[in-house]
Amino acid sequence: MSQSTAWDHPEPLAVESAPVPQYGSGSLADLLPTLAAGMGVPDMTAAITELTPVDRACVFLIDGLGWEQLRAHPEEAPFLASLLAGSRGGTGRPITAGYPATTATSLASVGTGLPPGAHGLPGYTVRNPATGELMNQLRWQPYSDPRAWQPYPTVFELAHRAGVHSAQVSSPTFENTPLTRVALSGGTFLGRLTGEDRMDLAAEQLAAADRALVYTYYAELDGAGHRYGVDSDTWRGQLMCVDRLAQRLAEQLPPRSALYVTADHGMVDIPFDEPHRIDFDEDWELRAGVALLGGEGRARHVYAVPGAEDDVLTCWREVLGEQFWVASREEAVAAGWFGPRIDPRVYARIGDVVAAARDDVLLIASEREPKESAMAGNHGSMTPAEQLVPLLEVRS
Repeated sequence: MSQSTAWDHPEPLAVESAPVPQYGSGSLADLLPTLAAGMGVPDMTAAITELTPVDRACVFLIDGLGWEQLRAHPEEAPFLASLLAGSRGGTGRPITAGYPATTATSLASVGTGLPPGAHGLPGYTVRNPATGELMNQLRWQPYSDPRAWQPYPTVFELAHRAGVHSAQVSSPTFENTPLTRVALSGGTFLGRLTGEDRMDLAAEQLAAADRALVYTYYAELDGAGHRYGVDSDTWRGQLMCVDRLAQRLAEQLPPRSALYVTADHGMVDIPFDEPHRIDFDEDWELRAGVALLGGEGRARHVYAVPGAEDDVLTCWREVLGEQFWVASREEAVAAGWFGPRIDPRVYARIGDVVAAARDDVLLIASEREPKESAMAGNHGSMTPAEQLVPLLEVRS
């Protein structure tokens, strides 16, 4: 009988080995403050030092367009691919989304200029400490007062107060949503149904004043990725559409303007088999001592029954620790996963245990989350495919 080796009993992934987002120097939360600082808005910091100030800036956020996915598809996106070498102020490098790399968290980081630990949207679903219920921060269900949940002004609000023309051009569907209120309010909201109309109107809004800060958004690429995967013809077709829209906007920039194309997260395709999709609802070990399961498949918040926190952490590390970074709330906070500081109101929204996938695996919940569990493309964690996003630039 051969001797056992360390390989037979591998250690769980070390919490400190997780690649923490570049908060304060190169994350989504740093983008609008950098642009606003260049326009003279008070109390804004130009944290992304590679960017040159500009009087008129438009941010085009493409939901789900990760850095790695764009680099892998130059034929479908020739215009965007031609800008890769100049990403992040000519360095040819990406920025990071923030943790978790998910839409509600990222949009709040973009709009407020704050990391998740400050703005308070630290996941797809998190526990509301006031009610003990899970709250979906994308759909805002169950409802909670938006301004109590996220009390900070947005960069658009601060820019508007400073005399900078501020506008958001997006689908009319988003005009009055709570997420828009807490993340992207301020200035003028202009709803347009088609991508082409949004690009044209964004260019008009840039030209409307000597100093302008404009935001526009496209969601359909992300939807295609979730449903069909980023290796699908449908996703590639959406990427071709996005590429044409970005070029359309770039060709209409007024003088003294810059267009910045970025994203809220990347995406990975997860195979539909048991080794890659671990089902919480069918795993008694993972369920033991768990009161609520939050987050999403690659970025979980785990809320333990009072008194069971240590046992849950130990079990999750034993079961998942070779494929997930598994941390206690205190460890994740100390490691800076959610940013350099955590507001007191946010602390208890973070799971007692936080699990972030490193490998191509998904922790689904087939009964609790049937729709999310059926998605082909997924995101949320700190791997390069999910975390890295472009910061492409066109200047006039």
